[in-house]
Amino acid sequence: MYRFIPKDQFVTTPWKNGGGVTHEIATDAPDWGWRLSIAEVASDGPFSRFDGMARILTVIEGAGLDLHHAEGVIAARLMQPVAFSGDMAVDCRRVAGLVRDFNVIYDPLRFVARVEMLQGITYFGASSVGILQADGFHLGTGPLVLDAPALGVIIDPL
Repeated sequence: MYRFIPKDQFVTTPWKNGGGVTHEIATDAPDWGWRLSIAEVASDGPFSRFDGMARILTVIEGAGLDLHHAEGVIAARLMQPVAFSGDMAVDCRRVAGLVRDFNVIYDPLRFVARVEMLQGITYFGASSVGILQADGFHLGTGPLVLDAPALGVIIDPL
C-alpha cells in the first residue's frame, strides 16, 4: 500500500530570511513528531532551528552545502545524507548555485529515522523510485522527481 503525494499538494512556505522556500511533503501533524520536506536554497544564510528535533539533510540537486556551526563544518554533498541536531545554530553556505535538499526532521525521543540510497528500485514500471515509510504509512517518491539513486526514508516509533 503506497500513497503518492503529488507536488501540487506540497505545502510551500517562503523562508522568513528570504533565502529560499520549503515544500512540505508530509508530517504527522498535529503532533509534529516528524516532517518530510524539500528545500530550495537560493542564498547563503542561517538555517531555522528546530529545538529538540534531529535532522537528516540530503542534497538532491546542486553542488552541495557547507553547514557551518560552532564545532566545525558539515559538508552536505549530492546524495550523501548528513545528520545533525535541530538545536544546532547552522550557517549555510552553498558550494555553487542553487541547491535543493530533502529533509527529514523528527523527534529523536519518539522516533528513529534514517535515509538510505536505493539502487535498482522499480515501482509501477518507473525506475529511480524509492520508498518512504513514515510512522505506519508509505509514500512513493515518484512525484518528488528524485534522481537515481533513489532515497529510502524510514521513520519508526521508538
